[in-house]
Amino acid sequence: MLAGVAVLCCLPVLASALPVSVPKLTPQQLENRILGSERMSFSGYAESNATFGLPPLPAFSSVTPLLDGVTRMRVWQASPDHWRVDTLSDAGENDTYQAGSNAFIWDSGEQLLTGIYGTQVVRLPRAADLVPSALAIRIISEAGPGAKLGLLPPRRVAGESAAGLKITPASPQSTVAQADVWASPGTGLPLLVEVFNRGSARPALETQFLQAGPWTPDASVLTPQRGPGTGFTTTTPAGFIGVLKNLDDEVLPGSLAGFARQPSPVPQIGVFGSGLTTFAVLTFRRGTGRQLLSDALDAGAAPLTYDDGTGAVASAPLVNLVLVHPYRSPDTFLLVGLVSKTALERAGAVLAAKPDQDFDH
Repeated sequence: MLAGVAVLCCLPVLASALPVSVPKLTPQQLENRILGSERMSFSGYAESNATFGLPPLPAFSSVTPLLDGVTRMRVWQASPDHWRVDTLSDAGENDTYQAGSNAFIWDSGEQLLTGIYGTQVVRLPRAADLVPSALAIRIISEAGPGAKLGLLPPRRVAGESAAGLKITPASPQSTVAQADVWASPGTGLPLLVEVFNRGSARPALETQFLQAGPWTPDASVLTPQRGPGTGFTTTTPAGFIGVLKNLDDEVLPGSLAGFARQPSPVPQIGVFGSGLTTFAVLTFRRGTGRQLLSDALDAGAAPLTYDDGTGAVASAPLVNLVLVHPYRSPDTFLLVGLVSKTALERAGAVLAAKPDQDFDH
């Protein structure tokens, strides 16, 4: 496996000497082809490189490596709800299988396969979210009708000439300055995604296929295989969400810092803003929230002091995070998203001043 990965890593260097040529497409045509590739069956090897720099919180230990450093992924997709992504590391691999509404997680270190039966309405970010095809389609879908589209010079990616699409969010309040996507002009499959924060010439997040192409679905690849001596356990989506199981039911206001609240499939999570200018508010119960705040401060987050509470703030490319503990509440609010640190601090001030009774709708 390591030898194969080494060869794949050399492919971009070898391919860079080849000429680049793509058919003439308008930005809208290229966008439509990218969106149309969502149902494509393909396989490939991809790597993401993120430099977010958020404080490493123990409660979110599974997320931290995705946001800081290189993530190596082997990908097979038969359809949007039937795929497999293996995350490779020196310590082994973790494989995620999506089979309709059910998912299976293989941990090579624990030699354990876990079946998650039922739709995961809420979950922490995972490596599969960083696959170029998944990330590009999500960015385009979230950018909204007001986003500006433009063409970029073609590049050679994963051994083929790729057409470039530049996406600029409409709102200046988004931390995302632009997202650049290079895709196969024939199939529309996204091969490379670069996401830039404001004021930076280097992407805070880059993910690309080093090898990718059409694939005939194979049930033996998409079905977890257990060897002798391995374990198997089952759980429900609610039992596999880690620290998110400690969310409290809190009635939140209809707007925060000028951002309107949007419908959320999970009552315990408030979503404010829209598209690429969105942040979430999560309310953690008593001990869990206090531990999150303590861990954030220990990890280097800057302390915040409100008239009605205390907290912490961490600023990073693309994502900002604020924790607020009101003096008059046993709970702690976590605010995180694609808006400025100043906006989150203003929103945190409103939550810190929350009266004993619930907010009005």
